[in-house]
Amino acid sequence: MKRWIDKQKNIIDFTLSSLLRRKGKNTALFLVYTLIVFLLASVMFYTYALKKEAALILQNAPDIVVQRTVAGRHDLMPVKYVEEMRKIRGVNTASPRLWGYYYDPRSRANFTLMVSESHPLPAGDIIIGSGISRSLRAFRGDMMTFRTHDGDLLTLQVSDILSTESELVSADIILMAEEDFRDLSGMAKEYATDLTLRVRNQEELRTIAGKIADLLPGMRPIIKDEMLRTYDSVFDWRSGMVVLMIFSSVLAFIIFAWDKASGLSAEERKEIGILKAIGWETSDVIVMKFWEGAVISLTSFLTGMVLAYIHIFFTPAPLFEGALKGWSVLYPSFRLTPFINPYQIATLFFLTVVPYTVATIVPSWRAATVDPDSIMRS
Repeated sequence: MKRWIDKQKNIIDFTLSSLLRRKGKNTALFLVYTLIVFLLASVMFYTYALKKEAALILQNAPDIVVQRTVAGRHDLMPVKYVEEMRKIRGVNTASPRLWGYYYDPRSRANFTLMVSESHPLPAGDIIIGSGISRSLRAFRGDMMTFRTHDGDLLTLQVSDILSTESELVSADIILMAEEDFRDLSGMAKEYATDLTLRVRNQEELRTIAGKIADLLPGMRPIIKDEMLRTYDSVFDWRSGMVVLMIFSSVLAFIIFAWDKASGLSAEERKEIGILKAIGWETSDVIVMKFWEGAVISLTSFLTGMVLAYIHIFFTPAPLFEGALKGWSVLYPSFRLTPFINPYQIATLFFLTVVPYTVATIVPSWRAATVDPDSIMRS
C-alpha cells in the first residue's frame, strides 16, 4: 500500500511540474473554467437562499387566504362572510384583512398598504418598510402625505420602520390603522380585501378549502403550501432566465474545454512517447492525465464555488440582484442567510468536473498505446 501511495505522489509531482510547463494554456483554461462555475454557482446559491428566506418568512402566514373573484378577477370581500367561515368545522379563527396598493409619483413606485392584525396602530401613525425609508428619506417621526381616493390630502406620521430581516417581502409595505386605510382607499366598512383563516389540523387544509369553495361559490381559497410553491416557481423561473442568458458562455466553455481536453498537442504526445520509452506503463500515463484533469477541474470548481459564496452572501450580489429579486423600483437590501443545497452542488460538480476529467483520459490512452518511436518521430 505504501509503495502504491509513493507511486501516486511521484505521478502527482510530475503532473504538477507538467502543468507549470504549460502554464499559459492551463491558466487560460483555469480562468474560463472558474468563471463558468462562478456564474452557475452564484445563480444556484442565490435562488436557493431566496426560496429558503421566503419559506421562513411565510411560516407565520395564514393557513388559508380566501379571496372573492368576479369574472375571474380579484374583487372586494363582504365582511359578513367571516361568520360563514367560522362555522366550518376545523376552522380555528377567521378574520378580514385589509390591504391594497398606492402609487407614489415621487418615487414612481407602488406601495403596499396594509392594516396590521398583530400590531394595531392608532389613527395617524404608520410603519414603513426599509425600501420606502431609503427611497423617500423618511425616518421615524417624519410626516408623509398621501392623496386619498377623492383627491384630499392625508398626512400620517412615521412611528417606526420595519426590520430589514423581513425586507424580502416588506420593502414596499406601509402598515396603518383601519380608519386611515379606509379614508385613503375609499373602501366601505362592509368590505375587506380578503379573509384569513387559521386551522386546527394542518392535515385538513385541503378539505376545508374544498368546503369553502362548495359553501360560497366564487370564493378562491389559497392554502399556505400553494403560496410557497408560487414563490418557488417564481424564483426557479427567474433563475432559469438568468442561466439561459449565460448559456452561450457555458456552451463556449464546453467547446473550449472539450477541445483542450480531447486534443493533445504535439508537445504532449512527444512527452507521452518519452515517458513510455523510459519505462512508464500505459496505466501510469492514464493516471497522470487523470490527475492533470482533476487538478485543473477541481481547482477551478472550488475557486468558482468560493467566489460565488462570497459574491452572494458577503456582497449585495450585484450581478444578479435586479434579475432575481424582481423589484422594479424599490429594491430590498438585505444580507441573505447562507443556505446550501448539497444536491445542487453535486449536480454542478458532475456537470463540470467529471466530464472534463474523463475527456482528458481518452486521448491520452490512445497516445499511450502507440509505439513510442512513432510518437517521437511524428
